[in-house]
Amino acid sequence: MSFMPVDPDIAALTAELTETRRAIHRHPELGFREVHTAALVAQRLRSLGLAVREGVAQTGVVGLLQGSRSGKTVLLRADMDALPMQEASGAEYASEIPGVMHACGHDAHTSMLLGAARVLVARRDRLAGNVKFVFQPAEEGPGGARPMIEAGVMQDPSVDLALGLHLINDFPVGSVALRPGPVMASMDTLEITVKGKGGHGALPHQAVDAIVVAAHVVMALQTIASREINPTMPVVVSLGTIHGGFRHNVIAPEVSLTGTVRTFDESLRKTFPERIERIVRQVCRAFRAEAEVRYEFGYPVTVNDHAMTSFARDIASEVVGAEHVRMMEAMMGSEDMAYFFQAVPGCFLFLGSSNPAKNLTAPHHSPQFDFDEACLPLGVQLWVRLVERALERH
Repeated sequence: MSFMPVDPDIAALTAELTETRRAIHRHPELGFREVHTAALVAQRLRSLGLAVREGVAQTGVVGLLQGSRSGKTVLLRADMDALPMQEASGAEYASEIPGVMHACGHDAHTSMLLGAARVLVARRDRLAGNVKFVFQPAEEGPGGARPMIEAGVMQDPSVDLALGLHLINDFPVGSVALRPGPVMASMDTLEITVKGKGGHGALPHQAVDAIVVAAHVVMALQTIASREINPTMPVVVSLGTIHGGFRHNVIAPEVSLTGTVRTFDESLRKTFPERIERIVRQVCRAFRAEAEVRYEFGYPVTVNDHAMTSFARDIASEVVGAEHVRMMEAMMGSEDMAYFFQAVPGCFLFLGSSNPAKNLTAPHHSPQFDFDEACLPLGVQLWVRLVERALERH
């Protein structure tokens, strides 16, 4: 895909952006353990003359740029953490840490935001307001956004707008995707323990088979989406693990299950603990078993402000061309960027990063994940334009 050229000062950073991304990619770190990544980020921000806070929510870093004139404060966020996966991309810059890899593009997010900081510092005289560069830990879990907010990242100075940018290999390099309103689902976790009575596999009448009961629980929980919720409202109840039993001829006394629940409606979301506990307990009761149910609310729905999304769409059209800006469908994946948007208006954008011609099409969270690094200067251009125009606008 051909796309519009970036500004010369941004194009000049292409090699640096690529080198930074690859350095982070070679040395990935899991959530709240991003020690070396955070140190690199802090050193780069300080070298630009920015005020820097380290150790925010353990490993988070915040840089503050004050423009030449007073105005609003825009928060830009990049996540830094990797995933507990063995890389199989075959890239020359593949992870050197066994069992850990950047399989979601967070290495690119960090590199692009560092590049944007460099450009915006050089353009400080154009800025009527402030920019907070927020490098967040643990987006993949258990979540670093809320702890950073609790640590005061939205104050001193008070944040007025928030923006997030994420690579997406569903779309080609040179494109941008976004949508107003709910864009990513909430994410809650579910733990169930089915308690039966163990026994000999040849004498099931003397036992209460927890595996059979758990199988009925799994199927019954699917009726929440199919029979309890308005079919026009997307809902996912997925059981991801099931563990129980000792050997082929022993009836299991206990089975544990874990899963996730996702929706785009916060009011509907609040009803799930009761729905799930009711179904699980009654199914278990029918089979003479007992149950323990633990439901934990996780990331909320990520909701893009309509006015901010319209604004971001206009800016994206300037950067990649209107024909390459896509209105995307909401996705059942989740993001703790949602917490920032609960505090201030904002928009979460997606930057196309795949390239079939280079065989760079593997999905996110895949061991083969990689992307076309031509997206890096485009991401910086998008960040910079968004900030400049947002501060002008406000």
